[in-house]
Amino acid sequence: MTADRKPLDALAFGLMVVLCAMWGFQQVTIKWTAPDISLVMQAGLRSMIATALLLVWAWLRGIPLFHRDGTFWPGLAAGAMFAFEFVFIYAGLAYTAASRMVVFIYTTPCMTALMLPLFVKSEGLSARQWAGVLLAFGGIVAAFGEGFVAAGGATLVGDLFGVLAAFLWASTIVVIRATKLARTSATKTLFYQLAVSAVVLVLVSVAMGEPGVVRVSPLAVAVMAYQSVLVAFASYLVWFWLLAKYYAARLSVLTFMTPLFGVAAGVVFLDERLTPAFGVAALLVAAGIVLVNLPSRARR
Repeated sequence: MTADRKPLDALAFGLMVVLCAMWGFQQVTIKWTAPDISLVMQAGLRSMIATALLLVWAWLRGIPLFHRDGTFWPGLAAGAMFAFEFVFIYAGLAYTAASRMVVFIYTTPCMTALMLPLFVKSEGLSARQWAGVLLAFGGIVAAFGEGFVAAGGATLVGDLFGVLAAFLWASTIVVIRATKLARTSATKTLFYQLAVSAVVLVLVSVAMGEPGVVRVSPLAVAVMAYQSVLVAFASYLVWFWLLAKYYAARLSVLTFMTPLFGVAAGVVFLDERLTPAFGVAALLVAAGIVLVNLPSRARR
């Protein structure tokens, strides 16, 4: 496959900052509405609502979703990976601490950087860029290291689920970048993800014995609107558009900002404690992102 992507520019950086802030704040909204709607059911419902919105969007924009273009099987695979990523995250939280889960999930950019060049040669990283990836990951470890070490207990199952979730997230990026999905519209790519996950996540929630929708409160309605309209529909549509335009491995590194935004949102909205390690972590993540995206001196 030809190198049809470009390095990150100001537009990509700006959009990724907004997306990571939205995804980080979503962690707070999930906690807010957990007493009203079970965790996996939240993810399933947001996918159902976002799928309906995406169908309307495609109709208004005249974007074909059901024509034959060779993307059905990779799209189905990407959708299944997307769904089970969330299953492993939420199920794993029953066996391990949230801080440990965050560290394992954000091995995703490292896995992406390892796996993607095997299928798309242009996505390979230099030694300097690899140093940036590891530096940014070190920032995540610094941010959540205290809770990671203090978790204690038998966390092996939950830790393994976190690694599997990261692997599925990275694999989804690889499938999107290395198959015919790379040449289809962002709308159709997202449609596969949302439609499959809407079915899988609701079924898994029922199989897990979750209470589902306990009550329909104003807060629950507002949170589901945020998760469905702004996150699952709008932000993911932008994310897949970015994957179609820029180098995926470099975009993936920017997602290290998400848990930091999540911590900041927790401090503001949940009165959680901000530790000095957060400042160190933010600096490490920023330094890593800069190293990955510094322009090469091979061309002037």
